[in-house]
Amino acid sequence: MAYIAAFFVALAALLHGYIFFMESFWWARPEVWKRFGVKNQAAANTIKPMAYNQGFYNLFLGFGAVFGLGLYFGGLWIPGVTLILFTTACMVLAAIVLRTSGPSYTRAAVVQGTLPLISFVLFIVALFT
Repeated sequence: MAYIAAFFVALAALLHGYIFFMESFWWARPEVWKRFGVKNQAAANTIKPMAYNQGFYNLFLGFGAVFGLGLYFGGLWIPGVTLILFTTACMVLAAIVLRTSGPSYTRAAVVQGTLPLISFVLFIVALFT
């Protein structure tokens, strides 16, 4: 079960890495900022510093999840599980906060939160089986 959970953790980390690139490096591309509901180039330029910063939050969560996997499979189970559960819970909570921003963010919140939620639940199940 832990291997299946780890697979979903890795997918969640990859997704957050992709979001990092969109927000921190590809933000100037209209197809990227439009994806985030930004209406025009002027607004995208205004939001760019915030998106850059937010992208790094996603990167750090992804790194934390991967580092947790490394600890877990390296034999440090308690710190590994702790880090995995913390980072995936933060990803899920961030998705919930995103959804509270308005109904137009429902799809993005589901995309952002589904893989970490599955990961979190599967790791809890793996701990007790």
